[in-house]
Amino acid sequence: MVAITPPRTDWKKLAQSLRAIVGDRVVWRSEELRVYECDGLTGYRQAPPLAVFPKTTTEVAAILKLCHQQGVPFVARGSGTGLSGGALPLDNALLVVTALMKQILHVDLVNQRVVVQPGVINNWVTQAVSGAGFYYAPDPSSQSICSIGGNVAENSGGVHCLKYGVTTNHVLGLKLVLPDGEVVEVGGSLSEMPGYDVTGIFVGSEGTLGIATEITLRLLKTPEAIQVLLADFASVEAAGAAVAAITGAGIIPAGMEMMDNLSINAVEDTVASGCYPRDAAAILLVELDGLTSEVAILSQKVEELCRQCGARAVTGASDAETRAKLWKGRKAAFAAMGKISPDYYVQDGVIPRTALPQVLAEIDRLGQQFGYPVANVFHAGDGNLHPLIPFDRQQPHALETVEELAGEILKLCVRVGGSISGEHGIGADKRCYMGEMFTETDLETMQWVRQAFDPAGLANPTKLFPTPRTCGEAARLPANPSALAF
Repeated sequence: MVAITPPRTDWKKLAQSLRAIVGDRVVWRSEELRVYECDGLTGYRQAPPLAVFPKTTTEVAAILKLCHQQGVPFVARGSGTGLSGGALPLDNALLVVTALMKQILHVDLVNQRVVVQPGVINNWVTQAVSGAGFYYAPDPSSQSICSIGGNVAENSGGVHCLKYGVTTNHVLGLKLVLPDGEVVEVGGSLSEMPGYDVTGIFVGSEGTLGIATEITLRLLKTPEAIQVLLADFASVEAAGAAVAAITGAGIIPAGMEMMDNLSINAVEDTVASGCYPRDAAAILLVELDGLTSEVAILSQKVEELCRQCGARAVTGASDAETRAKLWKGRKAAFAAMGKISPDYYVQDGVIPRTALPQVLAEIDRLGQQFGYPVANVFHAGDGNLHPLIPFDRQQPHALETVEELAGEILKLCVRVGGSISGEHGIGADKRCYMGEMFTETDLETMQWVRQAFDPAGLANPTKLFPTPRTCGEAARLPANPSALAF
């Protein structure tokens, strides 16, 4: 890749050029830029020298063309809810914020699709079509605030990805602005298109190939019936056994989530749902959907399997209000960590379901070794772990220790045949662990793809891939670097 450290960018002059494109939608004051110094992973902070807010594809194209002409790197940012440092504006990059690109451009219920701009919030899509009996399946826990553009960049999942897949399974087509400002369209309005799957390459590329400005999404018909079961267990191993038993029986729930005792009590302290038994070692939330008769049969079978695996109690809910109450704690799990600790560090790894008991026991051992408890909240059905590590960054070396613990958990996931990310992406946080999964040849091949889209290396630089500069001895980011004000 070409080195992308631009020599002394004249940010004041660039701001003037950007104002000619977007008017007053340019942020340059240092105190205002602090808002954009990190994404949801707050351990790394670096304020950008400049932020610009386009509203149209034409404006995005003009901005990236300007960056290309002047050799200025750029980082795209949506709602800033990412958890891997993917929107961190490194290397004095221009921050291109798509939050104002929030129009739902076209709804086609007959063909079950919708076209949106990247700043549209995830659950706005379902709200726009639910009255007609449709919904958008990918549902990250942050769905009330995260944007579709960010979901596309990170290939986000959510509770229902077990049955319905992650974002890439629901993106039909994209209008893209490439790093040189060229506008192209990939994919289309059909489920399968001939030729190379460029749409699939772009989804999950974490902003390193360009910016999506229009996104065609697949809609699904609302199921006839939905049932949520909550089973509580006296041990995490028993809950893990129930997960294996359910999937082993050929049942694919819409979602299947597990929470351990630490996370159960944290969410009860926060949302006070009254649904989660505080003395349970683990709970399992299982959602089943489909035809009414099918859901009734499957619910009975799942309850039987949970009890056979040692469930102390199983409760169910079929009405929307009670279902939402059962899910409320799970959706608030990350935020609830703030109730028990001033800071927390969340990781995102994937393991085979059969390795669940072994891995959870090892995570507990690692937590004891490093001196930090680990709360486990995860998509149990597809083995996507979200270990949450509460800590206090004011304590000396706390962040470094927690990062090391999180890294050991990622290495553990790889050792048992899993992955270092299921839906949060790699970003700046996990790039140094890519070598745990991929060979040098693998990583070099990925860089060839990146160069095909971005030969100058301007799009979201330093993310995804390890380099001597980002993963060497002197690679640690400064704690609170200042913005370059003018």
